[in-house]
Amino acid sequence: MTRFRRRACIISLLLVLFVCSFMMGLKTLRPDAAAFGNPFVLGLLPEFHQRNAVPESKHDPHSSAGDEGGIMQKPLHNILRSDAKATMATQVKLEDLPPPNYDFHVFYYSWYGNPQFDGKYIHWNHPLLQHWNEKIADSFPKGRHTPPDDIGSSFYPELGAYSSRDPSTIETHMKQMRSASIGVVALSWYPPGMADENGEPTDDLVPIILDTAHKYRLKITFHIEPYKNRDEHSMYNHVKYIIDKYGSHPAFFRYKTSTGRTLPMFYVYDSYITTPEIWASLLTTSGFQSIRNTPYDGIFIGLLVEEKHKHDIHRSGFDGIYTYFATNGFSYGSSHHNWSGLKDFCNSNNLLFIPSVGPGYIDTSIRPWNSQNTRNRVNGKYYETALSTALLVRPDIISITSFNEWHEGTQIETAVPKRSEVVYQDYLPHKPDLYLELTRKWAKKYSEEKKQWLM
Repeated sequence: MTRFRRRACIISLLLVLFVCSFMMGLKTLRPDAAAFGNPFVLGLLPEFHQRNAVPESKHDPHSSAGDEGGIMQKPLHNILRSDAKATMATQVKLEDLPPPNYDFHVFYYSWYGNPQFDGKYIHWNHPLLQHWNEKIADSFPKGRHTPPDDIGSSFYPELGAYSSRDPSTIETHMKQMRSASIGVVALSWYPPGMADENGEPTDDLVPIILDTAHKYRLKITFHIEPYKNRDEHSMYNHVKYIIDKYGSHPAFFRYKTSTGRTLPMFYVYDSYITTPEIWASLLTTSGFQSIRNTPYDGIFIGLLVEEKHKHDIHRSGFDGIYTYFATNGFSYGSSHHNWSGLKDFCNSNNLLFIPSVGPGYIDTSIRPWNSQNTRNRVNGKYYETALSTALLVRPDIISITSFNEWHEGTQIETAVPKRSEVVYQDYLPHKPDLYLELTRKWAKKYSEEKKQWLM
């Protein structure tokens, strides 16, 4: 009997130790600190000057920071269908979704294609970009990806290798963004007939994107890409085109300024590759091609990469600054510790400051030699650190890089585990909607804190 009791005690002790060890193991899946890595030289990626991309600061007149108050909200995983089938998108009741926050903007790309809707894969089959140093380039693979199992991304979308032309994909995307309390979609845009070097023209998609966004009370602004021969003349004509063709749509975003004017907003990607003198011709009242005080005036936001760009942006006549890149330490603008100084500069010069936050960064699926610039997600902690830092400087707007830039691994769109000839990263141990949940959390927090700032 004594031996039996001793044996029972030993077994119980071992069981307790096993349970404790198992719980400690689960805890390690949520690291307490995010490592951002070392800063790196801006010139490392010359592609950023010719970026392979086709992609708006007060509240919208129809929005209010208090929209979130007093509303009972259901968990996102109950709102978003686990299979993410587009046929389910229309079944979600709008009253089940949280209110949109029109101070939360997200960069959105409509450049993806597949054989069913486009006759071929577009962007999912992205080529492997070669390093500019031939000796280094020889050490890395060449070629391009072969969808649907091998795509140009380190993560795999829950919707699969979708087409941006699929109405059900657009529906699901707008539903996901609304479920995250995002209010404004910054749509990557090239003029009609133009596209990035790996894509096809997409301006014809704008009407269905506007219509679907309106269904979910989202607004659309335009993220104007560095198309060929972009200058003051072409920009005037293309801004006129956008406003004339899309400006009357109820989902077209307009920003209410501190002076009471309500104007369209435009993000201008790679604005620094055009001289301040050329921009001033368009964006200052004395410019010979001035758009100011015309029916096509707007709020124009320039991209800041290097510190000197803040002076160029001010001299050019831009109305604000955004930082785009989701890599803390990549550039002066994307480095979190510089945001306070940039906000002070903007305040002193009557400019909007729009920091860009992101969930992480990994582009080795298209730049295999660039692993040193990866920013790990750390189960959402990297994203929350960026959002927390942004709130500290009381920004006019927060922009998110990105909803679905899958090539650079900055997406907050739902992703799933997948193993084929490629083993993809995922959001485990969390659900596919982790980054939508976190965005929703911080959009509400931003609204609550902004009420205090304005008191």
